[in-house]
Amino acid sequence: MTIAVPVRRNRLSGGVVLIAPAIVFLAIFFAYPVLSMLSISIVDRAGNFTLQFYESVYASRVIGQVLVNTFQIAASATLLTVVCAYPVAYYLAAGPQTLRSLLLVIVLVPFWTSVLVRAFAWMLILGRNGVVNSGLQWAGVIAAPLDLLYSFFSTMVGMVHALMPIAILTMVSAMQNIDRNLDSAASTLGARRGNVFWRIYFPLSFPGVASGTMITFIASLGIFVQPALLGGPREMMVGQLIIEQIDQMNNWGLAAAIAVSMLLVSVVVIVLFERILGIGRFDGIGQSRATAGTGRRSTLRASTGRAISAGLGWATDVLLGAGRFLFRRKAADPRSGPGTSTKIATFAIVFFLVAPALFLIPASFTATRFLEWPPQGFSLQWYEAYLSSPVWQQATIRSIVIGFTTACISVLFGVPAAFALTRFQFRLKGMALPYIMLPIIAPNIIVALSMFYFFADIGLVGTSLGLIIGHSVLAIPYVVVTMLATLQNYDQRLDEAAWTLGARRLSAFRLVTLPLIKVGFITSFVFAFVRSFDELTVALFISSGLSTTLPKQMWSEAYLNVGPTLAAVSTILIIFVALIIVAIEAIRNYGMSSLKTKR
Repeated sequence: MTIAVPVRRNRLSGGVVLIAPAIVFLAIFFAYPVLSMLSISIVDRAGNFTLQFYESVYASRVIGQVLVNTFQIAASATLLTVVCAYPVAYYLAAGPQTLRSLLLVIVLVPFWTSVLVRAFAWMLILGRNGVVNSGLQWAGVIAAPLDLLYSFFSTMVGMVHALMPIAILTMVSAMQNIDRNLDSAASTLGARRGNVFWRIYFPLSFPGVASGTMITFIASLGIFVQPALLGGPREMMVGQLIIEQIDQMNNWGLAAAIAVSMLLVSVVVIVLFERILGIGRFDGIGQSRATAGTGRRSTLRASTGRAISAGLGWATDVLLGAGRFLFRRKAADPRSGPGTSTKIATFAIVFFLVAPALFLIPASFTATRFLEWPPQGFSLQWYEAYLSSPVWQQATIRSIVIGFTTACISVLFGVPAAFALTRFQFRLKGMALPYIMLPIIAPNIIVALSMFYFFADIGLVGTSLGLIIGHSVLAIPYVVVTMLATLQNYDQRLDEAAWTLGARRLSAFRLVTLPLIKVGFITSFVFAFVRSFDELTVALFISSGLSTTLPKQMWSEAYLNVGPTLAAVSTILIIFVALIIVAIEAIRNYGMSSLKTKR
């Protein structure tokens, strides 16, 4: 329920005071470094203005090929991701309540699990002695192992697996607001399942699809872990090229020019999505709102969309009718929820999401020194090697300390910002949320590179403080999003009642507001911690030497040897994340039940 809040001068200033710390923090450690990166790309070593770095970007055949590879791979991964994610999102939004919670946990576990862990798992599954080759040889399908790794195929598998939770969660947020009574009304008037879906449900869910496509594509542009570990030389992407220019060539100007070019491309992509697909503003929970277009172009686009929807609906009904004829089944009621084909697709994709954990965990108990399937023997030696290694211990402790500190800072800045956005009116409020969301919308590699340039000037490279600040920049948006979702469901009249009874604002917040929003508060803290604990890109640029984090230590080990020790570390992280998500769901359910009891 939305509560109208009168706009007064003291409330206006209160909103600005609450959101100002987050705005200033991001301005200093995100906006300014990104803008400073532009100056590095147009200044030579002598400090003179130059465009030579940009000339090198567009004149080099190698760099040009990498840019082309990046767009081709990103576009392919985005298309596959969105197509595969839609059935799962549809089932989560319209399926039976009994399975939604379980499926949501399954989707969230890979979302919060390290990208390195997932990449290691796919190396085990697709390797020459991996799950797929061993299974095909055992079944007699092939005589010799297939070369599945270090190819376009393995790169696609890894990227789609990494991007799919983002697309699912984005589309679910849009689909949950669709009135299912519209489907019932259409079916009552005689519409078949295919027409109900394509002419009613899909157009209403299209803003979420378009938003998920945009976010997935931008995220895929900055991916480098999967191409580096699963792909070959032909699958090299911009993120790898930037890291190469820094680590091997020490060419800061060229790396900055490449990064700025990619940032401009990201902006162009957002503008094109807005112009072509009619996406509205980002609402903070991953949902886009369709804008009502006017004019001849909008009318033509609407007519074309209706014609396509009608054709797809007719084709779907024909296919469903043929399937019912072959299997002698009755037509399903469109009001009964997802059909059989949707259920099959959903559970197949869910298995794809959980497959890395299913095979990586048993492999971590192997008695041999190599990752292979099936694992040979049973041993805990790789867990002992991890727990007894000073290097692994220091990296783990460092990640925990940095993650905890990052979570505290992110909650300190993010929670007041969420209160300002939901309870106050002030100038430029409409621009505040998109500004706060920029660090997670921009390609991750660009954010990390810009921080590296800025932190190098102020002496924060290689320090824990630099890592904490860098992680906080990326974690604050998650805190704001989580708290927005919590506060939008909070009845502000409870606070107003407390004020009316004489409670001071601070007392009302402590005794009324905080107990009711504590679930969102805890969830925000945990999400910020996990986001920091898993962060690799910033750690690659900001940390150095022995002052490394657990993800960076795993990255370094992966280049030397992907062995059972990495599998053991990955298993611990998977179990750790799964326990956190289950705990969050339990706390959330307890909080909802407590809220209903109090009401």
